[in-house]
Amino acid sequence: MSFATQWQKAVQNIRGDLSFDDNAEQLRKLLQSRLLTLTDLRDNPEKFFLAHRLLAERAPVLGPGFWIRFTVQYNLFAGTVLAIGDDEQVAQLAEMQAGGLLGCFALTEKLAGVSSGMVVQTTATYDAGKDCFVLDSPTAGAEKNWISQGATADKAVVIADLRVGGKSYGAHGFLMDFRKGGKLVDGIEVGDMGRKTVGNDLDNAWIRFKNVTVPKSALLRKYCDVVDGQYVAKKKGIRPIEMIGQRLFSGRVAVAQAAVTFAQQLVKMTQQYSDNKACWTPGGDAPLSNVPQLRGLYKVAHQRLSDVMSFLQTLELKLGECLQGSTIPPIELVEAIAVGKVKGVETAIDVCFQLKQEVGSYALMGDTGFEQMDFLQCCKFAEGDSRILMQKMARDRMRAFKKSGSGDPKEVELCGKLAAAMSARGEGAWDEEWQTVYELAGVVCDRVAGKWAPSARL
Repeated sequence: MSFATQWQKAVQNIRGDLSFDDNAEQLRKLLQSRLLTLTDLRDNPEKFFLAHRLLAERAPVLGPGFWIRFTVQYNLFAGTVLAIGDDEQVAQLAEMQAGGLLGCFALTEKLAGVSSGMVVQTTATYDAGKDCFVLDSPTAGAEKNWISQGATADKAVVIADLRVGGKSYGAHGFLMDFRKGGKLVDGIEVGDMGRKTVGNDLDNAWIRFKNVTVPKSALLRKYCDVVDGQYVAKKKGIRPIEMIGQRLFSGRVAVAQAAVTFAQQLVKMTQQYSDNKACWTPGGDAPLSNVPQLRGLYKVAHQRLSDVMSFLQTLELKLGECLQGSTIPPIELVEAIAVGKVKGVETAIDVCFQLKQEVGSYALMGDTGFEQMDFLQCCKFAEGDSRILMQKMARDRMRAFKKSGSGDPKEVELCGKLAAAMSARGEGAWDEEWQTVYELAGVVCDRVAGKWAPSARL
């Protein structure tokens, strides 16, 4: 039996109407089945991404809750251990999987996180006297928030500002016990972020650390360590935060593929309904699918979603080579993955919104998949919000323009417009010309996508 068949069978009875604990229990059992191991992201990335896509096929029924719980466990939590943990720490993943232990990824904060360039305010201070680290949330803004699986996790990868001998060494990862015997470790406070429009089977928590002591061995130490009270970089030129960022690359591909899969499934479910929905016409009853605008929409939707998925799978294959080789993806691939994330999610949103407008009251009915469309909202801001990614594309293109002033004519024109505005009005003109900024990013997206998927209509 193929992995795909086994996996589909394993997830076919997953439910999205359960409590936090019961929903988490479903993942514990899936973990212990070992159909997908916590090291497959590195050892078998094709299997890792396939599992995400197959699970996303159920999203129009389940909503986003379980899919997010799953990718947090396998990509963000375990993936970060794979990226910056040493051999001993990576080996712990097998023990966690055997025990059905869940983990969360504590990066985002009230005032910092992905959108801040991975700058965090949570501190991890080395105590030389006790040879340990002390985790603390020094201000309300440093509290972690929107931490998926935070109310049920046994373990946590916490991203904190490492401080040794009074000096800050920036964001580093720490693998720690979060709960023991179901109870929070002393000094950790957790609360619920509140009820959401969808995905209320997933716990999203805020976390406050109050001088929580963790052993020195908690520091994920593949690329660094603290030796004799001194910070030591093990590999020159590689910062742990750069490797943590790699989880965003794999996450962006997985999230974009999930968004497109959701859209494909919603189109499929809706077309099955409209094929069997009889409508009166002067020549006799005909299926709703024969309405010209709906028939045309189906045709275009299938093509657009197929094209963008093909683009994403090309990116998956290239990224997979880097994951298996434990190498940093080249700049060209990083840019293409950002473009793929934007193109994939925005195409899915556009297709589903158009479809919703064309099927009338059916889109208001429960159990049609339309009630779960905020799955796409989750995809839009997960692993890099579309707007933030596009801001970076535009800024990168402006830097290149200042160096050479050459390139795609439309990009050069827009860069020139922004440069002139900032020359006349200062740096604030960047915000004032926000429409031009996003237009530039859109042109960059089209160029990059055209290079990687020349035959696709994206």
